[in-house]
Amino acid sequence: MARSFRRPTKASAPAPSKSAGKSSGKGSGRDSGRNASRGSSKAETDSGAPTGRAAQVRAVWKLTREQDPRAIPLIFGPSLAVLVILVVLGILIHLIVVLSIAGVLAAMLTATTIFGRRATKTMYAQVEGRPGAAAAILQGMRGDWRVTPAVAFTRNQDLVHRVIGRPGVVLVGEGPSPSAIRQLISDQRKRIGRVAPDTPVYDVLVGDGEGQVSIRKLQQHVVKLPRNLKKSEVNGVEARMKALGGPSMPLPKGPMPTRVPRGKMR
Repeated sequence: MARSFRRPTKASAPAPSKSAGKSSGKGSGRDSGRNASRGSSKAETDSGAPTGRAAQVRAVWKLTREQDPRAIPLIFGPSLAVLVILVVLGILIHLIVVLSIAGVLAAMLTATTIFGRRATKTMYAQVEGRPGAAAAILQGMRGDWRVTPAVAFTRNQDLVHRVIGRPGVVLVGEGPSPSAIRQLISDQRKRIGRVAPDTPVYDVLVGDGEGQVSIRKLQQHVVKLPRNLKKSEVNGVEARMKALGGPSMPLPKGPMPTRVPRGKMR
């Protein structure tokens, strides 16, 4: 008998539905779009942050190098000396790896410290003698200090700034006429006495004469004033001072940036 043979047929795969294809396409497109947007935003954030800090360091370095030609040897000279001493010491006592790493860290710390001091000195020289220089110095103080520039002034650019902190209220005057500044401070004392009669008030006259405080020592002088108020009382004093009004004249912006390392300006 003749047998009939049939060729096995291949099982055909089910065709994907149109709705499933559309939904999967949309889902993958959305996911890829979200991932791309997240990646781009993260890249922008990561690239933008260091650029700002690097720009500030470059600006301070450029200003310091232009105004202080001896800054480069004074910064790198001691740093290299520290590095060489530690490396030589490591060779002698057979701890070259440990002391080499310590030498690099010590050299970087030395360079950073010297650079901060030279930059601060240069910035003081830039703002010294300019209207509003004392306000720029006061606004760079570390801690809870509420500075209001130019609460009183004259046509000759005699200025009085108000500082509120733990000592109480500090009136800082600067300008070409000490007698006019004292009169402005006296008027401010009377006004403060009306709204905060129990608050201690200190007055500081910026200058190089007798009874005056140099602008380079202004922060140190203010910080060393006695602490008469509690932290909770400072807010109350500031609220009372707002009744006296704020600055009435715009101060010219000096070359000192507002984000100068504050700890090194004392």
